[in-house]
Amino acid sequence: MKKKGKVIGIGGVFFKTEDPKATKDWYKNNLGFNTDDWGCTFWWKDNEGKNASTQWSPFAKDTNYFEPSKKDFMFNYRVENLEELLKELKENGVTVMDKVEEYDYGKFGWIVDLDGNKIELWEPKDEAFS
Repeated sequence: MKKKGKVIGIGGVFFKTEDPKATKDWYKNNLGFNTDDWGCTFWWKDNEGKNASTQWSPFAKDTNYFEPSKKDFMFNYRVENLEELLKELKENGVTVMDKVEEYDYGKFGWIVDLDGNKIELWEPKDEAFS
């Protein structure tokens, strides 16, 4: 029997800003974020004691990465069994974007929620960051 897909945590918080570098610098200087080109990665342990991460990333105001959403933010949720979850969501009438991308740090898929927010779903391979 296939294991059902599910959300297991927050993978990231992404938002648009006029000046991503200045925003990263402000958070680094004022809140101690350990920023890099992508933003800041927060490391933590999951319930099984495995390394896990959550990404904080400012994007340029003119990015099209959040489309088709018109919002200035996008959430990324950590999931198990991404492809099964996308199949279940599609069967439930959820708008599922027709692509899955795979990298050495995990698989990604996208949906649109009832408020028009684009949601990124990430099946992580946290060990790729270790």
